[in-house]
Amino acid sequence: MCDTRAFAVQSGAIGLSRPVMFMPLSEGERLEGMASEILVHAPAKFALVGHDLGGMVAIEVMRRAPERVTRLALIASSAQAETPKDAAARDPQMIRVKAGRLDAVMRDEVIPPQIAQGPHRLAVAGLMADMARALGPQVFQRQSRALQRRQDQQSTLRRIHVPTLILCGARDSLTPVKRQQFLAEMIPGAALTVLDEAGHVPMLEKPQETTAALDAWLGAPLVLG
Repeated sequence: MCDTRAFAVQSGAIGLSRPVMFMPLSEGERLEGMASEILVHAPAKFALVGHDLGGMVAIEVMRRAPERVTRLALIASSAQAETPKDAAARDPQMIRVKAGRLDAVMRDEVIPPQIAQGPHRLAVAGLMADMARALGPQVFQRQSRALQRRQDQQSTLRRIHVPTLILCGARDSLTPVKRQQFLAEMIPGAALTVLDEAGHVPMLEKPQETTAALDAWLGAPLVLG
């Protein structure tokens, strides 16, 4: 439930020297369809960054067309299928959203566990609520179904052979550091960067540090050692 504002600081800085494209994930109810849209509209070769759901879609892109991706960055993401417990927990959320309670669901259930305690917590929460409101209830339901239906992609990770960054917040309770370490260990040559005092949305909670990590990743040699 994020739009381009989630990466405003990073795209503003990186866009000074490189072209930046955003690919919306607001259509479709499966990761496979979202990945197909990216492959239709993206350049022949591109570096790919994805956060959470976007990272899952990025892994599907890697499964489909690894020859087109020159670099991969996964931020607070996962390659595993959703557990039955987590999938079931989405159903009452979707019912509430369909009944017109999107703001309440985001405020009470979705946003709070994503943001670490800190001086900017309220501002980040407000922006996330604004982005969700702009996307609307239908996008919430489509993305929730896509997360419920996602396939396990651990076998795909082993076949990734481009410079890969795994980026996460030290205080992320949704995709904790241990899970991010697992991702990094599964991908040959992947680098893990953990940002202190950040939760699930480091590009908003620690924007300068996230920008620095992405800039270093973009400047890394293309050939893995």
